[in-house]
Amino acid sequence: MNDLSVNIAGMTFKNPVTTASGTFGYGEEFLDFLDPGQLGGIFVKAVTGKNREGNNYPRMAETTGGMLNSVGLQNKGVDIFCRDIYPKIKTFDTHIIVNVSGSTVEEYVEVSERINELEKIPAIELNISCPNVKLGGMAFGTMPDMAKEVTIAVRKVYKKILMVKLSPNVTHITEIAKAVVDGGADVITLINTLLGMAIDAERRRPVLSTITGGLSGPAIKPVALRMVWQVHKAVPVPVIGLGGIMNATDAIEFILAGASAVQIGTANFIDPRVGLKIIDGLGQYLERHQISTIKELIGALKTE
Repeated sequence: MNDLSVNIAGMTFKNPVTTASGTFGYGEEFLDFLDPGQLGGIFVKAVTGKNREGNNYPRMAETTGGMLNSVGLQNKGVDIFCRDIYPKIKTFDTHIIVNVSGSTVEEYVEVSERINELEKIPAIELNISCPNVKLGGMAFGTMPDMAKEVTIAVRKVYKKILMVKLSPNVTHITEIAKAVVDGGADVITLINTLLGMAIDAERRRPVLSTITGGLSGPAIKPVALRMVWQVHKAVPVPVIGLGGIMNATDAIEFILAGASAVQIGTANFIDPRVGLKIIDGLGQYLERHQISTIKELIGALKTE
């Protein structure tokens, strides 16, 4: 048997295939299609301090090579998550990681402090990179000083593994990565969606109610690969890569670029069992190349 396990900041993942926040719900929604315990981990949808209704419809649009979304972090808030949702998902035989978002530093701290109390949640993913909320989100993730500030504030109250999700909508991704590592991040995940838009030419109006939204899917993969590679070389912490991963070959490319694990996002909407197919494909790749462990491939890109 080939070894697909990876270690990320002290956490052992049975395989490097996880789900991207916002594309897999809380895991319950996919129980008809797979056992979440087969995946390396699940990054559940964003949790904020209070209930959020999200943006007005329409807030999703198909586009060439991907999709645009402006859902706006719709969720019931941290109280409902802790009381009603956590008890249902804590028994999944995989790592459950909560995506934490907010409009202010204080909200990030409040939510992180609450999640810290949940025994079966070993890590959070600090979302400072969402491009479709009016306040907070991407504002924190586009400036090194603000990214570091919110990371430091959360690090003071969150005692487990702190992951920070970065925005690609910046000039120098490595500067943001270094800032959050200096602030106490244990792991970096990237990339979140690219800011984009769609126009209905016949109506001469934007397709999305928010005009712009986050672009995901195969179209953003080259950008994501480049940024994962750059950040892997620039910081001493593990990287989790995402952005347009549709199959095992895509996942291998991210791992070669430096990702210790990958997140599957838009592909879940096309095929809810895609994660399992990617896991199988990784095993087949190792067999084909006579490699005993996936860990040998992390950052193994040959550039000379």
